[in-house]
Amino acid sequence: MTTSTITSHTTLTSSRTEQRRFWLLLVGLTVLLLLSVTMGVTLSPVAIPVGTVWRIVTAQSLRVLADLTTLPLPEWIRIEETWSTAQLNIVWLIRFPRVLLGLFVGAGLAVVGVTMQALVRNPLADPYILGISSGASVGAVSVLAFGAFAFAGVYALSFGAFFGALLSFFIVFMMAQRHGRILPTRLVLSGVAVAYFFSGLSSFITLTSDNRELARAVLAWLLGSLAGTDWTELVLPVIVLTVGSLALTLQARSLNALLVGDETAATLGVDTTRFRRQLFVTVSLITGTMVAVSGAIGFIGLIIPHVVRLLVGTDHRRVLPIAIFVGGIFLIWVDIIARTAFAPTELPVGVITSLLGGPFFLWMLNQQLTNRGGA
Repeated sequence: MTTSTITSHTTLTSSRTEQRRFWLLLVGLTVLLLLSVTMGVTLSPVAIPVGTVWRIVTAQSLRVLADLTTLPLPEWIRIEETWSTAQLNIVWLIRFPRVLLGLFVGAGLAVVGVTMQALVRNPLADPYILGISSGASVGAVSVLAFGAFAFAGVYALSFGAFFGALLSFFIVFMMAQRHGRILPTRLVLSGVAVAYFFSGLSSFITLTSDNRELARAVLAWLLGSLAGTDWTELVLPVIVLTVGSLALTLQARSLNALLVGDETAATLGVDTTRFRRQLFVTVSLITGTMVAVSGAIGFIGLIIPHVVRLLVGTDHRRVLPIAIFVGGIFLIWVDIIARTAFAPTELPVGVITSLLGGPFFLWMLNQQLTNRGGA
């Protein structure tokens, strides 16, 4: 057996091992996600048995499906209603939409973090740190204060947040460049500066507005919260997350190419300028949509990509799908902690993620500076 044959066989075996590990991890995360959703719905001051929770969810889901298809439910799949009206309202109208929103927002911010770190080739990139979330908040606040983007109707808030995120991302990206290259230090400093500016702008709009309810809404955005979620708020995040994640996954090879530099990416057939513009729009759209429904929840886009790369490596064909699961599970449990750890007081989820993300950011910054100094 020749050396080349042995090498080829070893590579194939390694690839199959990685593929098997990826699918086993995906199955494990699916089970963990179902467990997390269950705990998110059942854990609260009003205890509801797990069996009752899932019977309610199944019965209501079948009812919604029947309404959408205008077909009656067969007798054999109908579930006897053994729960009270109070239990139905708590599970279906209050807790379950909130848990699902945590899943979608966590997944969306994790995907954005993965994409941004590849886009700017910086492990410290995150929509919160780089001011993208602050820009989205300004857009949302402008809608509430001035009625901006009224042409978008019920989606004006999301459209304003998207526009604000796109604008802030563009400013940071332009300020971070020097001679066509993005410098890591300039990127972080530009992001911090833009974040402060847009936060100040949000405060200015709030304090000078005649809308008395605006201050409370802005505070919720600045801290991030999943409270008060209803089913109508889930439609747009689901659509944006699904379309955005699918588009990014289909471009996983191009994202891999960006990690090794523009020159190498160009030799592999990637139009880096056009591709970056597409990523700008996609990242801003996902960030703006998530901020519009949950506020500026920080550091998920920083922490989760690093955790995922420890599990599956750097190939975005694996990183993106796993990040969706890990990000969603992470925010569900953060919300559980926010609701239960200090009961009856409920903390905004953004407070918990900041307490976790701040030290993580400092550690990552120290690692990056140490490695650069060692080089």
